[in-house]
Amino acid sequence: MNKDKTPISKSEEDIDLASVESPWWKNWKIMLLIWVLIVVFIWAGVFFKIDTEVIAGIVFLIGLLSNAFAWLLGIIAIIPFVGPLIVKVLSYGLIWLLNAVGYLVALMAIRRGYSKDVLTYRGLTVALIVGIIIGYILGKLL
Repeated sequence: MNKDKTPISKSEEDIDLASVESPWWKNWKIMLLIWVLIVVFIWAGVFFKIDTEVIAGIVFLIGLLSNAFAWLLGIIAIIPFVGPLIVKVLSYGLIWLLNAVGYLVALMAIRRGYSKDVLTYRGLTVALIVGIIIGYILGKLL
């Protein structure tokens, strides 16, 4: 207490918790709305035949600026037992590297005229990545 008998700091009783607002990126209602808008935008873009690169770029930009991807990983992480393992595997750089190399090889193959082989190759790459994720999860659970 000071000389005039006023408290120096506020006690927990003096702080009104209803007036304390969390940042918008921590509000689940706003983040859910952002994801609904992202899904609607993707659907509308495909429906109106907008270029897929434009759709992907805008979704990436919105997701990056709003922290929507981190929020989605947080939602996945709260699934008991399996959720944290999925998030852990998705954060490994090897998975992203395999996918990036797959896209680069597919791009080169399409330019050289091997478009049918690209479908088979991309299917195998996705199967490999999904297999790695499932194997990692089963290995950790067993």
